[in-house]
Amino acid sequence: MKLEKTKISSYLNSAISVLSREEAFFQAPFHSHPELELVYVKESFGKRIIGNSVSNFEAGDMVFLGSDIPHVWLNDEIYYHNINKLKAQAIVVYFNKDIFGPAFYELKEAKKINSLFEKAKKGLSITGKTNKLIAQKLEQLVLKKDFEVIIGLFEILSVLSEAADIEFINAESYSPTNDSFKKDRLSEVYQYVKENYKKEISLDEVAQIASLTPTSFCRMFKSKTKKNFIEYLNEIRISNACKHLIESDMSVSEIAYECGYKTVSNFNKLFKKNTGNTPKEYKNKIAR
Repeated sequence: MKLEKTKISSYLNSAISVLSREEAFFQAPFHSHPELELVYVKESFGKRIIGNSVSNFEAGDMVFLGSDIPHVWLNDEIYYHNINKLKAQAIVVYFNKDIFGPAFYELKEAKKINSLFEKAKKGLSITGKTNKLIAQKLEQLVLKKDFEVIIGLFEILSVLSEAADIEFINAESYSPTNDSFKKDRLSEVYQYVKENYKKEISLDEVAQIASLTPTSFCRMFKSKTKKNFIEYLNEIRISNACKHLIESDMSVSEIAYECGYKTVSNFNKLFKKNTGNTPKEYKNKIAR
């Protein structure tokens, strides 16, 4: 997955941009930009890659990103099959730190804002009461115009600068390197699995894509995703199995083989482990 570098301010012709997005699926590529970004996912689910972190996201997910952190939101496979009831909705705020000017950041009153921007270099996940409060303010910010937008942004930054229910997404500030392959190695693996989950995928294959030994790959994958590669592969396969159960009249055995499983019994066991239901129970619930 190639990293695209861009400048949002130039593209949108504004130093502060507040966008309400509604799409069939999130379409932005894996990219980075100098602007800081606040993202509130109103509706959608899948996986997001931020810096060196790969995590699940769902409705309510909210993050604040510092300058030049590579990121992308990738919807689950089911979003790419024109199911009308599924939507990807988000409110996104972009702004350039420089709009406030150097004199602003020298003020003692701006100390907490400076600290917030420094923390944002690791990427911040916003949860709890702060999440709900910021969500309300973002809904209001979308409706504001002119100088009211600046005031609304200051209010949000003020809340974030004093919030306790914020977690780092990356353990360290993201530092771009000249080796773009290393920078993209985990996203390349994710893309490969997305395109090839129907066939047998060996650990040697994905380790080679990441340019690592199998042992090193397993260690890296576990540290980044908090799960082992086989667990992740099964999540992708079961997610697609759910799609087939919803959309098609294929039998359980047909779906099992279509999603990369050699035996129906193993498919049934892993499906129940991941969803809490057998495939037949899942299909019956959807049909109600």
